[in-house]
This record gives sequence, C-alpha cells and structure tokens, in this order.
Amino acid sequence: MAVGQKLYEGKAKILYATDDPNILLTHFKDDATAFNAQKKGSITGKGEFNCAISTHLFKLMEANGVPTHFIDRPSANEMRVKSVKILPLEVVVRNIAAGNLCQQTGLKLGTILTPPLVEFYYKNDELGDPLLTFDRLQLLDLATPDQVDQLIEMASRINEILTNFFQQCGITLVDFKLEFGCVSSGVAQTEGSPRQIILADEISPDTCRLWNQAESDPDKRVMDKDRFRRDLGNVEDAYRQVMERVLNQTV
Repeated sequence: MAVGQKLYEGKAKILYATDDPNILLTHFKDDATAFNAQKKGSITGKGEFNCAISTHLFKLMEANGVPTHFIDRPSANEMRVKSVKILPLEVVVRNIAAGNLCQQTGLKLGTILTPPLVEFYYKNDELGDPLLTFDRLQLLDLATPDQVDQLIEMASRINEILTNFFQQCGITLVDFKLEFGCVSSGVAQTEGSPRQIILADEISPDTCRLWNQAESDPDKRVMDKDRFRRDLGNVEDAYRQVMERVLNQTV
C-alpha cells in the first residue's frame, strides 16, 4: 500500500494510507450533502471547522475513558487515526425529539426524551440507511449481542459527556450520530478492554443537532447541518461559532 494512496472517499472525508498500515490520514472536506446525498453543496471552511471540533471532542472522550481512533491533527483539515474495521451501523442518540423522529412518530418538536433514545441504523446508502429493530440487526449479523450491549453502553456514556460539555458551551445537544470500529490487528489495545470497539468517524455539526441556548426562535437557534438541509443560511457562521465555543472549553 503506497503512502498517500486514497483508500476511501465518503461524503465528508477522504482516507489515505500512511507509512504505517495501522494508521490512516483523514482529510475533512468542505463538501456538504443531505437527504442521503440527494442535496449537495459546499460549506466554506467546513473541513477545518469539523476537524478542529472533532479533535477537541475526541480528546474529551479519551480524557473521560472513552477510547477513540484519534491520534493527532497534523494540519487544519487533517487527522491521523487508528485503522479500524468500521461496524456497518450508525448509532443515533436522541435527547430531544426533532428531525425524522418527529416526522415518523408525530412527536412534537422539542419533546424531551427521558431516558434518551438510542437507535441503530443500517449504514447502507443504497437502502437509505434504514432503522433497525434488534431482531433485524441480529438477522443481518451486523453485530453480536455483546457488541450491541457495548455500543448502547458507550453511546449512553458519550451522550452524558457531550451533553454536559455542550451545556458549558451554551449549546443544547438535541441528538447525534456515532460510528464505531473494531481495532485492527497490531494496534495497541486499551488496558483491560476486550478485543475492542472504539469510537470512530467524527463528532461535529455534521453529525450532531445543536441548538443555541441564547436563541428561542426555532430557525435562529440551529447551529448544525440543518442550516444547510433547510436552507436557513449563515451555515459557515454557525459552524465557526460551534468551533469557537468548543475550543474555548478545556478538556
């Protein structure tokens, strides 16, 4: 595998090989997509904003005992990460009813969910990333029962950490999407952990629904990719404001 070889390109990031087979270089793009890539565009500076935000939040996770694929950030829109085998699942945690949950259930926007809802979606663009029941998850053999339990436990812990952190930023964490991967052979494991699942991908306004606590207007409060999805404007400013607030808080 040649150094610098493109290994994968997704909607928001490109993965490149490095001189170490257990380490990859992630390039964060300015490209923006919504509705399973039916809507496409670009958000100026998004790659740098999301890389900076994800770096800070991955360090926050590590400081709180949640293992991640993060290694370091060699440039403004690049991150070195551990090579992992990504589980074909999107784990979504919902604290407040919004988006698809309201559309599919009739719940009123802003309904507080107690306890928070943890959902699994099949990471498959061709199928439209469908919501999975536990029986379907087992039928498709996407994760073992033990892995499902671990994912729920990790997602709940991450939610607790992020909710408290964003509260300090004056931001409400409405919901968010996580991706996890199994550590590749040859990569050091966290002491005491099983053959381990670790947090991967990114944590950013692309993957979180974030509301500005200083705004009560349903449109003005939006600080995430919903501004792009819903043509609310000022997308770059919202991402920049999230980055500034996040970086202003110590890990």
